[in-house]
Amino acid sequence: MIGMSEVEQAAYELLVDTSPATYADLVPRWRRPEPLATVLARLAERSLVSTMPGVPTRFRAQAPRVAFDGLLAEFEEALERARHHVSVLDAAYQACPAAPETTSVVELVTGQRVVRQRLLQIQHGARERIDCLAKPPYFFGVAGTDHDPLRRGLSYRTVYDHAAIEHPGALATVEHLIEAGQLARVLPDLPVSLYIADARLAVLPLQRDPTAPDAVIVVHPSALLDAMITLFDGLWRRALPLHPTAHSKAAPAAADPRRLITLLLSGLTDEAIAHQLGLSHRTVQRRVATLMAELGAHTRFQAGMRAALSNQAQSNQAQSNQAQSTQGRTTA
Repeated sequence: MIGMSEVEQAAYELLVDTSPATYADLVPRWRRPEPLATVLARLAERSLVSTMPGVPTRFRAQAPRVAFDGLLAEFEEALERARHHVSVLDAAYQACPAAPETTSVVELVTGQRVVRQRLLQIQHGARERIDCLAKPPYFFGVAGTDHDPLRRGLSYRTVYDHAAIEHPGALATVEHLIEAGQLARVLPDLPVSLYIADARLAVLPLQRDPTAPDAVIVVHPSALLDAMITLFDGLWRRALPLHPTAHSKAAPAAADPRRLITLLLSGLTDEAIAHQLGLSHRTVQRRVATLMAELGAHTRFQAGMRAALSNQAQSNQAQSNQAQSTQGRTTA
């Protein structure tokens, strides 16, 4: 815990669980070799523990929010100063003619631990947007299935390979991310896994073989990075939107055609779709067969794609009509 030794943290947490408590109450639960009285005295000096009037003396932990808000503010200020100092140093370093390695277009990162650390560094350093092509087998952290960027309010767009969402449990994970704010689309076959942070750095695996030693390349601002951004944008425009299949308040899941389309795109079997929608297996088979016949589709996934494209076109047309109507009323 911030600003506390391990033994002080143990004593504080003990008091949080038992406050208010006498010394006699605390001693039987104290499992550390350090004298409890000494540790309590140190916590009292730092206003993390207070005593209540009366006999025998009772100890009470200071409310965590009150106790640590000031410390957190100090650490945040120190962190901000450190970030500013690092940015100043980095600018000076980049301006130095003797720093060609850090300004190279491609950075090779090898080794499982080093790869993980570099990816976490890039992810945590993102400030605005993350774009991801999620094609299994994933390399560390670049699967479009992480909540951290969403919790920090970043824009997060992911194009999933069809194979990425047909595994058991994968669809539920994607749905949770969509509900949390991720924009998700799907394509039958992505060319590569790709992770782009703030249109400033791109990461992609060096080997396609998942059994090979872990290695990635990090692409810095350059024409190569611009090409990767263009690749993502082109695939994003071609991809079909994924919608969560959670039950809607306005209509049950079984009545919403988008649910069936999303589940078809996800590669689920008719039996699994029936379980998701709360329908019988035969009912789902009839609906899928009808949809395929209406769209002239030869496969279930093709039916899902064509239906999604049709819905997307209708949505775009509705938005266009609404915009024209609004413009007409404004002109009038």
